[in-house]
Amino acid sequence: MGFRAARLALALSLFTAPPLLAANTLPDIGTAGVSAMSIEREARFGQAFIRFARANQPVIDDPVLNEYLTDLGLKLLSQADSVRFPFSFLLIRDDSINASAFLGGVVQIHSGLFLAADNESELASVMAHEITHVTQRHIARYLESQSRSTPLTIAGLVGSVALAMVNPQAGMAALQTTMGLKIQSAINYTRDNEFEADRIGLRLLHNAGFDPNAMATFFQKLAEKYQFASTPPQMLLTHPLPASRIAEARSRAAEYPAKSYPPSLEFQLAKARIMARFQQGNTSELHRFFEREAGRAADWQPDAARYGQALSLLQIHEYGQARLLLDELAGRHGNNIFVLDALTDLDNAEKRHDAAIARLRQARQRLPDNAVVMINLADSLLQAGRNQEAAELLDSYLRRHPENPLAWELIAQAYRPLSDESAFRQAQAEVAALKGRYEVAVDQMEIAANLATDAMQRARLGARLEQLRQQQKDWDALRN
Repeated sequence: MGFRAARLALALSLFTAPPLLAANTLPDIGTAGVSAMSIEREARFGQAFIRFARANQPVIDDPVLNEYLTDLGLKLLSQADSVRFPFSFLLIRDDSINASAFLGGVVQIHSGLFLAADNESELASVMAHEITHVTQRHIARYLESQSRSTPLTIAGLVGSVALAMVNPQAGMAALQTTMGLKIQSAINYTRDNEFEADRIGLRLLHNAGFDPNAMATFFQKLAEKYQFASTPPQMLLTHPLPASRIAEARSRAAEYPAKSYPPSLEFQLAKARIMARFQQGNTSELHRFFEREAGRAADWQPDAARYGQALSLLQIHEYGQARLLLDELAGRHGNNIFVLDALTDLDNAEKRHDAAIARLRQARQRLPDNAVVMINLADSLLQAGRNQEAAELLDSYLRRHPENPLAWELIAQAYRPLSDESAFRQAQAEVAALKGRYEVAVDQMEIAANLATDAMQRARLGARLEQLRQQQKDWDALRN
C-alpha cells in the first residue's frame, strides 16, 4: 500500500504537467527535499487532486450549492492572510460529518456537515478551520519536517494524504505503512496544527462577520453526541476534540464583543436543498416535515421551509402545489438563485421551456456570467430542442470556465444531434479528463482530432491530444 501511495503522489504531480514535458524528465517532488515545493507545485497538486476526487468520490456538481459554498468560502478568505492560490471547494455527497483540506487550496465538505450544523456560523467555523490548514501550509510544513527522508517516503506520504481524503481506511493504512514508527510524531504534529487552525480560523470567522462562539458550540455538540459512540464520525478521528481544545475555542471567542447574529436564509435554503435532493429518505415524509416547519417558524425560517417543501413536491411530481409555493417565494425573493433554479426545474418539468428561457435570459442581464443561470439556460434550450443555441452559449462559457464538467456534459448533449462528431468527441474527452479518466480522454480526443475538417481546429485538437497522451504515458509508467 505504501508503494501504491507513492506512485499516486507522483502521478498527482504529473496530471497537470506542462504539455511538452519529456517522458524522461518527471517532476521532482522530493529529491531535494520538500522544502523545495513551490507554491506553483502545491497548486498543481491541488488541481490534480480535484480530478482524483471526481474519479473516486460522489462529488455534487450542483451549480446552486457550489455557488453558495464558494461564496461562503470567499467571504472567509477575504479576511485571511497568505492566500497564495485560488481555492476550490468540493461538496461530497456523504451524510457523514466530515471536512478536510489538501495542498493547493482544496477544501472538501461532506453534505452531512450541512445537516449537522444548526446555523451558517457553525458551518463557516469548520470551513475557516480547513482554510487555515491550507493558508498555514500545514501539510507542506509537515512534509518539510520530513525532508531528510527518502523521496519515496515523502511521495508516499503525499499520496497517502490524498487516499485518506477519498478513502479514509485505505489512506490511514497507507500512512501507517509509509511512516512506520514515525506515525506518532505525525499525529502529534497534526494536533499542534489543529490548535493553530482553531486559533487563526476563529479570527477569520469573526472578521468575516460570523459568530465566533459557533466554533466551540459546534465542537461541544459533536463531542457530546459521539462521546460514547463505538464508531465516531471520521471528522472526530482526523480532528480530535479534547476538552482543552473546546475550552480554548470558547475562551478565545469570549474575547470578542457579544452581539446577535441573524439567521441566514441562504444557509437554510442550501440545507433544505441537500435534504430534498441529496439525502436518502422518504420524499413524502420530507414534504410533511417541511410543511410542519413552515408553520412552526421555530428552527427553520418559513421561506426556507417552504422552499424545501416545494423541492420535495417536485420530486413526487406534485407540480401544481409546488407552483403555488414557488410563485409565492418568487414574489418575495425574485432574484434569489435558489428560487430561480427551482422555478426553472418546474417550468421544464411542465414543458414550459419558453417561460424558463425567458426568465433565465432576463436573469442573465443581471448576472451575465453566473454558472447557475448559464447552466440552467443551456439545459432549458436543450430541453426545448434548441441545440445550436445551447452549443453556442456553452462554447462561449467554456472558453472562460474550462474546468466545469457539467458544462462539458451539456455541450456534448448539444452536439450529439448536430452532426458535429468532432466537437461531441472533444466534449466527451474533456469530461473524462476532468474526472481523471485519461485513457478515455485520449481515445475521445484522438477521434475528435481525426474528424476535424478545419485545419486550425485540427491543429488545436492535436495539441490538446498530445498533452493528454503525455499525461497518460507518465501515469501508466508509474502504475506498471
